[in-house]
This record gives sequence, structure tokens and C-alpha cells, in this order.
Amino acid sequence: MTVKKRPGSTANRGLTVQVKTAKKRSVSSKLWLERQLNDPYVHEAKRLGYRSRAAFKLIEMDEKYHLLRRGMRVVDLGAAPGGWSQVAATKIGSDEGKGRLVALDINEFDPLPGVQSIILDFLDPSAPDKIIDALGGEADLVMSDMAAPTTGHSKTDHLKIMALCEAAYEFACEVLAPGGAFLAKVFQGGTEHELLASMKRSFRTIRHVKPKASRAGSAELYVLATGFRRQAQTQDEDE
Repeated sequence: MTVKKRPGSTANRGLTVQVKTAKKRSVSSKLWLERQLNDPYVHEAKRLGYRSRAAFKLIEMDEKYHLLRRGMRVVDLGAAPGGWSQVAATKIGSDEGKGRLVALDINEFDPLPGVQSIILDFLDPSAPDKIIDALGGEADLVMSDMAAPTTGHSKTDHLKIMALCEAAYEFACEVLAPGGAFLAKVFQGGTEHELLASMKRSFRTIRHVKPKASRAGSAELYVLATGFRRQAQTQDEDE
């Protein structure tokens, strides 16, 4: 590992860490490690005790759009390792018994104060009922920072993340209370037209948000839908 000073930096700031390629380390692993070592959000997350740098994305979006309020019922889809749940638990007061936060993931992760974790695929047919039961009612906010593994092919990656976002949206429509909100990761290219049209029927306002905490070279965006309204179910004319 090599540490170099950026041009014009002082002795204590602006240092760049360069990682040498080891025999068992791929180029992609080397680049990922360099990004981690040189990322100020990674260092700040460690300093403040957050489980991931993603915590700062939610903090930033909440400060701008006031998503999290004390006493809310919140669902965190794909929650592991728990960075978003940490932020939400403090904001809604579930770590003090004021709100309820359910974190859902297929992978186990260490418990968090004020967070009820459920190890389950959110696509499982039983998931919506289990979530509503755990919350003690319908959710005020469903949030998802989930992303499918990237391939490096932008069109393929966009399709994969949009399929995941669509599934999360359909899940949200099953568990949200009227007036609730949905926040989910997408990639640049935004929300696909068909999904966006459906969301516009179900929510009063739709926004695409790019937090500053997202890496500069990242294609990620977030779709924020607020003011949930259930779509009327059409009855079969033969009934």
C-alpha cells in the first residue's frame, strides 16, 4: 500500500492511498479497496459508528425531504448491514420505544436497538402480512437501498435494478398506509416509463434524487414517491 499526497495538499490532508496489486487480488478488488480507503464517507461512517457509508445518503435525503418523523412505522427492505436502519431508528424514536422499524433481509445481520429484523425474502408471499403484523399496522414509509450485483454492462445493470425496484414498489403498495412514502434505489436512466406511470397513479408526487453522498462516478439515483393512494380495484364484470 502506498500513500501519496495530492498536489497542493498539506501534510495532514489530501492524502491518496494507492493499493498495490497482490497475487490473489483482482484489479476490480484493488480499485474497490482504493475507493474505500480514499472515501471520506467511509472514514466518517467508521468514526460515528455507522455500519455503512449509505447512512449519509439517507441522512441527506431526510434533511431535504423530511421523510422520517418520530412515531412512524418504517420498513427497511434489504436492510443488511443496517446503515439505513441505524439512521431511521434514531429519527423515528424506535430506539426509545416511540416508533416501529422492521428491517427485512435474506441475510442475517447484527441486532440494532429499536429495530426488529426479519430474515426473509421480501418476495415471499407471507412477507407483507408478517411486516404489517410486526409493525402493528400499515407502514408510513417503505425504503430500499437494494441493488442487484452489477455486471459492468450499463443496460443490463439498469434492467436488473429496475426489476428489483418494481418488485419493491409492488411490495410497498401492499403494506403502505394512505399518505405513505416509498424510497428506492434506481440507476441513471431513471424509472422506466411503465413503472413511472403506475407510480404516478399510486402516489401524489414522484421525484428522482441524487444525494451528494453517492459516489461521483456512480450511476445510482433514488426514486422518492410520496402521498400514497391505493388504486381502485376493478371488479370482474361477470361477478
